[in-house]
Amino acid sequence: MALFRALAHSKNTTLTLTRSCRTIITFTPSSSFSSACRRRNPSPAPPQAPPSPKKVPFTVSVHGKKWQDPYHWMSNTDDPNLLDHLNRENSYADAFMADTVELRSVLSSEMKARLPPTVLTPPERWGPWLYYQYIPEGKEYPVLCRRLETKRTGWMKNVFLHYGMTRSKREEILLDWNELAEKYGYVNVGTCRVSPDHNYLAYTLDISGGERFTLQIKDLRSGLIDPKLEVYGAVSLAWAQDASYLFYTLSDENQRPYRQNLTIGFSFCHFSGLGKGMGFSLRCHPNCHSVNPSNGLQKICNRTSGVQYFVEHHSGLFYILTNAPIPDAEWSGQGYYLVRSRIEDVESAKFQSIILPDKDTSLCDMDIFNGYLVLFFTKKGLPLLCSLNLPMQIDFKHQVYIQDLKPWYFPLPSNTCSVSPGSNHDFLNMVYRVVLSSPVMPDVIVDYDMSRHTYSIVHQEEVNCDSVGQSCIPTFVLNKNKSKIQEAHGDNKECATNFNSQRWKDFSHVYCCQREEVISDDGVRVPLTIVYSRESWKKGQSPGLLVSYGAYGEDLDKSWCSDHLSLLDRGWVVAFADVRGGGGGGPSWHKSGSGLNKLNSIFDFVSCGNYLVNEGYVQSDLLSAIGWSAGCLLVGAAMNMHPQLFRAVILKHLTFILRVGVWEGAKWVAKVRDSTCPHCSQTVIMKTSMIGGHFGEGGHYAQCDETAYEYAFLMKAFGILNE
Repeated sequence: MALFRALAHSKNTTLTLTRSCRTIITFTPSSSFSSACRRRNPSPAPPQAPPSPKKVPFTVSVHGKKWQDPYHWMSNTDDPNLLDHLNRENSYADAFMADTVELRSVLSSEMKARLPPTVLTPPERWGPWLYYQYIPEGKEYPVLCRRLETKRTGWMKNVFLHYGMTRSKREEILLDWNELAEKYGYVNVGTCRVSPDHNYLAYTLDISGGERFTLQIKDLRSGLIDPKLEVYGAVSLAWAQDASYLFYTLSDENQRPYRQNLTIGFSFCHFSGLGKGMGFSLRCHPNCHSVNPSNGLQKICNRTSGVQYFVEHHSGLFYILTNAPIPDAEWSGQGYYLVRSRIEDVESAKFQSIILPDKDTSLCDMDIFNGYLVLFFTKKGLPLLCSLNLPMQIDFKHQVYIQDLKPWYFPLPSNTCSVSPGSNHDFLNMVYRVVLSSPVMPDVIVDYDMSRHTYSIVHQEEVNCDSVGQSCIPTFVLNKNKSKIQEAHGDNKECATNFNSQRWKDFSHVYCCQREEVISDDGVRVPLTIVYSRESWKKGQSPGLLVSYGAYGEDLDKSWCSDHLSLLDRGWVVAFADVRGGGGGGPSWHKSGSGLNKLNSIFDFVSCGNYLVNEGYVQSDLLSAIGWSAGCLLVGAAMNMHPQLFRAVILKHLTFILRVGVWEGAKWVAKVRDSTCPHCSQTVIMKTSMIGGHFGEGGHYAQCDETAYEYAFLMKAFGILNE
């Protein structure tokens, strides 16, 4: 996993049965979820019976519904019977997976061998400092550093001689995840924010695995952290321009942000919160008017449920990205659009202009600089970025579309599936940094010069393949197809002028990555990204893994993952289903797969699975699926409704609508075993990590062992351990 996309976690040396204990539940549902057990090529199971927890009568009543839950006692994490039961489940899982030990070792070694020996992000300039991260040799987690910029020729002397950087006494370590891991055991660093004066570092820290973060503020001049400034339950952070104020949001008992606070001279006060369904983006720039929060904040708009406002300031004008209803508008679309207002008019909602997205386009985010406005959006589900010159020399008497403003579309590779902005701290900068990735393209850091309409590749993630016998990937081959790059931003001729000077590299000559549209039950077209090896894949005979999430409007992660090569090189197909409920298609795509519409997500997922089988990408009895966190609901429901479709499934970090806890996974496994025959119940295993949080242990190498375990289970379920 690339350092600039990784979240740091570490091991916990003590057992804490919190709501965050990481659980992996694996099934072979082709037998265990059908009324008639087919017993097709059953996986060898341990001689002992799976664990059978005690049952205590209990009636649950929620939303006017009642049902019996004999395993409700598990929600009491202080009950010693729960720990005993989880340990017995782990022992059974170990026995079930005993014949995969050698395979897991091989898989883990392959994955670790692909990781580059040195992991370092390219330095990013902010003021007089260059900020960067690296993972020390032999360590699992990153270190955040900075150093004063010195004069260098070439692009920072070829990025400090290709990241060698010759570390000196001038280097300052701001935050070392490894030291935190040694001190606390389990560590998850949520958000880091350096103050605009470069004197303070504010960050949030979870040391229990419960995803409840504590705000800490470090004085970078002395290296000291004042414990009196710690705030429990902090979520997001933002500094005021003069660094005298730190804004932060607090979460409620349901871990939802509900109130915004601030620190003033390191003493606390609070003001009224953001309100449910409303978001606010605060960013200060050198030309912003000085505002003293203690004198009160200026109201932008009245709070409305479900309406969000993201505000940026430029030269006496507010640019606001919002999804507020437009009265008497020609545009009837859903989602976000852009408005502009003078500062003195903003409270009266006198918006000067309305900039609407084009057809099949959804605005997602924006960023603003001294001379440019950057827009993030999707067109037909594909990511796009463009910049608009500021100030806008146009008379906004009527609603306009983005295309009317002569945007410069950032050139993107044709197979790009993931676009993430860099920090981009410098308001006066004309260069915008972006991280690009796809299932066949390792992460690329690209700087787009918005004044010259050019781009430069700063860094691309390295992949070691020579030491891996199973992999046959040669050295990167440059992508020379200019037309494919042009496809990414349509027919617009305003394009980068240095196509011949640099190319992003990918593995498309070895692995095929194609995007299909699958017709769901109600006729809606669902994007499906399919990846397979051009050499190893066999039509109608290959095993497959279907991946999806479909919740909270979040985009499905389809970025580069070198671990997938261990499946692809063995002839597997890895497919990503962008079902409704997730992101990619704008707010309407989310709404049409959430709440009472959740069944649409499940139908989409099943349709994608059937498509893989019917079109010959995957053998009919060799399709598996994986879901994590909220995505477990999607996969679990799909295999309940269509048990014949999936040979095996993995549910990671299992969550439920009403509660999130390790006991819910344990309850579900027990219920599944109650509903199946004794033979089929043996194919259900549950593995709980007592040393990780909701999203796992993380770490540069530790994740390889976890992934190897999952892949080995699938191969065992498919009866291909020795292939």
